[in-house]
Amino acid sequence: MLLDRLDDNQVRQWYAAQDVQHGWSRSVLSHHIDSGRHLRVGAAPNNFPDVLPAEESDQTREILQDPYDLDFLALDPHHTERDLEDALVARLTHFLAELGSGFAFVGRQYKVSVGKSDYFIDLLFYHLGLRRFIVFELKSVAAEPEHIGKLNFYVNVVDDLLRRPEHGDGTTIGILLAADRDDVAVQYALRGLTTPLAISTYTNYRALPDDVRPALPSAADLAAVVRDVRRQQTDR
Repeated sequence: MLLDRLDDNQVRQWYAAQDVQHGWSRSVLSHHIDSGRHLRVGAAPNNFPDVLPAEESDQTREILQDPYDLDFLALDPHHTERDLEDALVARLTHFLAELGSGFAFVGRQYKVSVGKSDYFIDLLFYHLGLRRFIVFELKSVAAEPEHIGKLNFYVNVVDDLLRRPEHGDGTTIGILLAADRDDVAVQYALRGLTTPLAISTYTNYRALPDDVRPALPSAADLAAVVRDVRRQQTDR
C-alpha cells in the first residue's frame, strides 16, 4: 500500500514510521492516507512554544491535528455541541483511533467544583505517553475568543484539582474542537495566556450543502454495497 498509494518518498517514510510506532492495521493505514493525516498532524494553531519547554512543545504538538476527521459521525448539518459530544462518545473507539495512540478516556461532562459552583468539562482524556490530562471543549460553531477563555479556565482547574506533579503528571493541555475558526482572532485570544492551548477544527460529511448531500451515497448505502459484494464473492 505504501508503494502503490504514495509517490512522495518522504511522505511514504512518514507513514511507514507512524505505522511501526502505532501498529496500524492495513485498513487504518488506508484511512489515514486517504484523509491526509501527514498534513493534519501538528497543524492546529497553539501557544505551546510560548508556554512549554522546547522538547515538551515538540512532543505535544504531535498529538494535535487540524482538521480532525469526524466524517464517521455523520452528523446533521445543524448539530449542536451536545449532538457532537453524544456522537463522539457513542463512537469512542473510532474517535480514539482518530486522536492517535496514547489517549485514555477519563469521562464526559466531567464535573469539577470551583467555589460555590459546579462546572462540566465536555471530554476529558489522559495521555499515557505525555503523562498529562487533555481537556476537549467542543463547539459546533466557529471558535470565539470567549470559548478559548472558558477552555483556559478548565485547564487551570484540572491542573489544580486533578494533576499530580508528584506522580509525574505534566501541565494540562486544552484543545478547542470547533466547526471553524478565524486564525487572526485565535492568535489574539491566545496571546498572554500561560496555559498550553490549541484550537482545531473538524470535518463532517453531513455538513455538506443540502443540495449536494443527497447526490452522494450515505454510510448505509456504502455498507449495503459492501454486503452485496461480499455476498457475491461468497456465492462464487
